[in-house]
Amino acid sequence: MTRLLSCAAGLAAALAACAASAQPVATREHPVRLVTVTEGLERPWGLAFLPDGRMLVTERPGRLRVVGRDGKLDPTSVAGLPRVDAQGQGGLMDVVPHPEYASNGWIYWSYAQRDAEGRNGTEVARGKLAGAAGAWRMEQVQVVFRMAPKSSSGQHFGSRIVFDARPGQPVVMYVTLGDRGEMQRAQALDDHAGKILRLTDDGKPAPGNPFVNDPKARPEVFSLGNRNVQGAALHPATGVLWASEHGPQGGDELNVIKAGVNYGWPVITYGANYVTGSRIGEGTAKEGMAQPVKHWSPSPALSGMAFYTGERFARWRGDVLMGALRGQGVLRVRLAGERAVEEELMLAGQVGRVRDVRVGPDGLVYLLTDLPNGQLLRIEPAQ
Repeated sequence: MTRLLSCAAGLAAALAACAASAQPVATREHPVRLVTVTEGLERPWGLAFLPDGRMLVTERPGRLRVVGRDGKLDPTSVAGLPRVDAQGQGGLMDVVPHPEYASNGWIYWSYAQRDAEGRNGTEVARGKLAGAAGAWRMEQVQVVFRMAPKSSSGQHFGSRIVFDARPGQPVVMYVTLGDRGEMQRAQALDDHAGKILRLTDDGKPAPGNPFVNDPKARPEVFSLGNRNVQGAALHPATGVLWASEHGPQGGDELNVIKAGVNYGWPVITYGANYVTGSRIGEGTAKEGMAQPVKHWSPSPALSGMAFYTGERFARWRGDVLMGALRGQGVLRVRLAGERAVEEELMLAGQVGRVRDVRVGPDGLVYLLTDLPNGQLLRIEPAQ
């Protein structure tokens, strides 16, 4: 609770510093206003909150940036990260503090890395932020996970990091990985591509994983048949992982992620080939393969997601908020158990391509826009 209050206080200072007014915007449940916290970010991808009110933002070309408690972007990026292979859809992606950051100082990030043979793939590293404004650096950097096998493709890297810290249990870490544009890999259990992994916080296979006793499977695998998950979050009531997934032409999905479940890609999908529009795989359903909670055609191009758990927007509580790249807004989905019962595309056409959505410790909603001059935006109540 002390950490939360500290972070909320820091963000409150940022609110005052960035109090540029904006016209109210109507949404179905709440009138809101959109405030620019900072701009000048190049293709921002992931956003994290630190307990003292600072924020971390990744830029896909390979830079980690610090946003101060006053909302100002430090002009100097954080030094000391491993080299990032920023080609195609890959680069520096997610950033997440460890759940016990206040005591251990670990920050984790995912990124694309190229090996000596010229093949690239998603990796996860951790380090400890040191220094001061204008001279931030990562120390004690450790690479805790490397995707295998790597490939020469520039597509579908994933990659979100979600921690699950339950009382009395070891901390585990989910990492989402795309199929690298090589779709059949998503069905191969001896391949990390097209999977969601479940790891310990030092990168080992987590105890109790569904395929840990299968000699033909990678023990890190938690689910398979995932095309390119770029949004993931734990349900606030059940603690179960949910994920938003890019489809091809159509077929974006919202899924409940469960141990050992096959989500079907590319055997079943509601999407179609980009060029020809022809069917992919065997259709939209097959025994032994999960159906999505909801699917979309045409694709809004789903990206980062969060469950709304704050107090500032009471009628959104428990709803899923997802960034929409092609939809250029925030997609809100209301749930009844594991069913989607209502949806709304909010701020459509007013924010550009939304890459990440996070709920701050102050109960406000923060967005990153995927642009060469990207922004960190905040959604506030209009009153």
